[in-house]
Amino acid sequence: MKQTFLLTFLGLILVSCAALRPVPTPTPTADAPYLIRQEENPYEPQIEDVSLKQDAVVLTSTSLSERYDLTPIRAELHVLGSMPSVCSELRIKINPPDEQYQINVEVYSVVDLKLKCENVFQRFEVSLLLGEYSPGQYTVWANDSFVGSIVSY
Repeated sequence: MKQTFLLTFLGLILVSCAALRPVPTPTPTADAPYLIRQEENPYEPQIEDVSLKQDAVVLTSTSLSERYDLTPIRAELHVLGSMPSVCSELRIKINPPDEQYQINVEVYSVVDLKLKCENVFQRFEVSLLLGEYSPGQYTVWANDSFVGSIVSY
């Protein structure tokens, strides 16, 4: 009887000590990336574009550079290419970053089919600031092609 009581008492002590173990705290996860401030984009899609024909562009060169003269430092996208007609208007849509920290940029042209234009390629060269993003390392893609990576602090 004394032995049973002792074993029961020791069992209760072990169970109560196990219950006093600290509960592990969950590991913090990174927040989803987000755009803090969008820069001015003179080539952003317009409401009137719904009545225009959308055409592809030929991208000759895309690159990124950092603008140290701005606070905070921001990335600038440089795009060189051509549009299919002299009547084409350039459109550049800079999408917010996705969960994989990818910034997808869509570059295309729009044209009014009512206008009579020669199909002569029109060259363009554009530089746009991408904006200010939450902290993280981002990859930039233009028309599904890798351009480069940027870091936001």
